[in-house]
Amino acid sequence: MTTPFSALDWRAMSQEERDLGLNNGVAVPGSAEMVAGWERRSAEMRKRYPDHLDLRYGPRERNRIDFLKAARERADAAVHPWRLLADARQGSFYASCRGPMAHGINVALIGYTLAPDATLDEIVAEIHAGIDFLAEAIACARRARRRHRGVRLVRRRASDLDGAVASAGAGRAWRYRASTISSRSATAISTKSCGLDEATSRRNSPMMQAGGPLKPLSLVVGSAELPLLRKQTADFAGHRARYGLPVTYEEIPGADHFTIMNEMMSPKGRITTLIRQLFERTAG
Repeated sequence: MTTPFSALDWRAMSQEERDLGLNNGVAVPGSAEMVAGWERRSAEMRKRYPDHLDLRYGPRERNRIDFLKAARERADAAVHPWRLLADARQGSFYASCRGPMAHGINVALIGYTLAPDATLDEIVAEIHAGIDFLAEAIACARRARRRHRGVRLVRRRASDLDGAVASAGAGRAWRYRASTISSRSATAISTKSCGLDEATSRRNSPMMQAGGPLKPLSLVVGSAELPLLRKQTADFAGHRARYGLPVTYEEIPGADHFTIMNEMMSPKGRITTLIRQLFERTAG
């Protein structure tokens, strides 16, 4: 029977219970084999799309972007065709690019420094810098061709993103952003495990802010995801709903922290569909 969210209180848990409550490697049998499969498929993706890898946006080792271009831009394109951001340059994300790219959606994979080598403030700043770098690079490329192609330039910054699809089950980095930064319980847990102070965690947590961006957000988890992670995602959805912000929350039946990746690897997967629908709503 699924544990009700109301029964989950991290404050009443021992440290061992908290650790197990976030340890998907233990919770999902065969997870190592699944990750190995992602790595093989990801190597194929890197060979297939080698033109825009390791783009440097900052001075630190992980400040690199891999831009996977799905198709040639249309001559009449009105806006930048890229708006999908995966969080880390890991094998799982390369493998998951297949679904969106099948619909002509370009994918940018932004690497960033991991804790404890960077503070939460620095991690958030790096992600913003990566998005800004992409915006400027694409604007410059478009500017060079606008005389011949009549393309209207739209400069996008991190604060100008049209929306987001996030999943606590889509990999460690997505879990870190969608869950650790976004929930009260994980903020407290991460403060201990990653050496983050309470003020920094609160400053960077959407759950600790009144309101939020008035942009569409779709939150997805698997019904077999660890209960704490499901609760964190549901809590974030509830937070946005309380402030009247656009948000949807859904659980994919039977999917866990690893198998939910299939919903992005497949062109017909649920997460791929949500991404495509977001593009359709915000295009223009």
